[in-house]
Amino acid sequence: MFFHPMDILIFIAFGLSLWAQFRVKGTFNKWSDVPVQSGMTGYEAARRLLDANGLYDVPVEPVPGALTDHYDPTQRVVRLSEPVYYESTISAVSVACHEVGHAIQHKVHYPMLALRHNMFPVVNFASGVAPLLILAGLFFQQFNFLLGIGIIFFSAAVAFQIVTLPVEFNASSRARDLMVAEGYITNDEERGVAKVLNAAALTYVAAALISVLELLKYIMIFTNRNDD
Repeated sequence: MFFHPMDILIFIAFGLSLWAQFRVKGTFNKWSDVPVQSGMTGYEAARRLLDANGLYDVPVEPVPGALTDHYDPTQRVVRLSEPVYYESTISAVSVACHEVGHAIQHKVHYPMLALRHNMFPVVNFASGVAPLLILAGLFFQQFNFLLGIGIIFFSAAVAFQIVTLPVEFNASSRARDLMVAEGYITNDEERGVAKVLNAAALTYVAAALISVLELLKYIMIFTNRNDD
């Protein structure tokens, strides 16, 4: 009943997302077996890079799980998954420095990070409301206006994912440049760092693509109903 030609593209994008997730895990695991020549653990690399950029008051904490690494801008803390925190591998140092890249963005007031942070409260609410409104609008065509309102809320969530892309790419770029400049990795190791960070970035691209295609689908359904 609700099949739409856009579903084919969404299905392809979903397949890309699954492939990206497998790739990031595979790439992380591959370079987790390669020791970094500096001998630094993820924690040591993060701590040194924070200090080198004057972020002495930003702590680095271990968190359970795998690939749960993140920077919390509200509490100003870098949290690293236990494999990243304790190990001295290409993967561990790459991910740790990437998260420090976000802390540096925060310090220098990187515009896209500030925008994402300001958008979060609205997006958090919109993400919860949008699916209910969209489903109601799809099931009850006489209430097509509910679909329209749902599209507006869903657009906020899609915008958030799009804004996330430059934030992630910029953090990775900062991390790679600083890791080389500070001597945390050699030129030969930079290839492995790039593979780890690029694989992780691809998951954000795939997620954003799915959301954009879904949004276009709902817009097309809404406009077609109004034309009828």
